[in-house]
Amino acid sequence: MLSLTVDLRVKPGHLEEFLNAISENAQRSFQDEEGCVYFDVSQDVDDELHFSFFELYADQAALDAHRCAPHFYVWREAVAKHVVPGSQKNMVGTRMLHHG
Repeated sequence: MLSLTVDLRVKPGHLEEFLNAISENAQRSFQDEEGCVYFDVSQDVDDELHFSFFELYADQAALDAHRCAPHFYVWREAVAKHVVPGSQKNMVGTRMLHHG
């Protein structure tokens, strides 16, 4: 299993459009991609423009497929419009612990 953690900041005035875009991306990832185990989106309680995504993929091939999916290209266009440039940080790792 591979985890992908994404941390980013939304541009002021772009929150509603960003929420629509990430909702669609997360839903399509989970429903359309066989290798997507989960795709969770969290909004900071102290800063409504700060978000973290917690994604889990079956393997590297599943993560690669995610990054090639049609909805991912739509998402990248939304990032260019709604996310503060340079604020997005991605970390790919192996899942060590999960409590569920």
